[in-house]
Amino acid sequence: MQHPNTHPADGASAADKLDDDTYPAYSMGRAAEILGVTQAFLRGLDAARLLTPQRSDGGHRRYSRYQLRIAARVRELVDAGNALDASCRIVILEDQLAEAQRINTGLQRELDDRGDDSRPEQGSGSNRRKTNGYAVAGHG
Repeated sequence: MQHPNTHPADGASAADKLDDDTYPAYSMGRAAEILGVTQAFLRGLDAARLLTPQRSDGGHRRYSRYQLRIAARVRELVDAGNALDASCRIVILEDQLAEAQRINTGLQRELDDRGDDSRPEQGSGSNRRKTNGYAVAGHG
């Protein structure tokens, strides 16, 4: 689900760290305070393997802004009445859908960049048209 930065401080300046969504800047206590959740809730996300916070040299969990956004979305779903495991699955599926949409958009751009000479001629036997990136059967 997440893409941890395993070496966030390698060659990064303090300003770079502040701009880095994956930099583990928040302790568990601070993350829980920001999100309005308990530390047990954050440990539950770790146990569910939705979030894997980095660890400080002392072994304490450290969270990034990216991870806080994921945790906030799970909290919204739990507050709406979903079970924690179902909420985690929803977030994973939302992330997978967003990635598929990014890939689809990129592929569509590649096709568009090729120009009209790579597209079938009108009336060439193809009875399909594109709508919102999906091919659908034409009616006529």
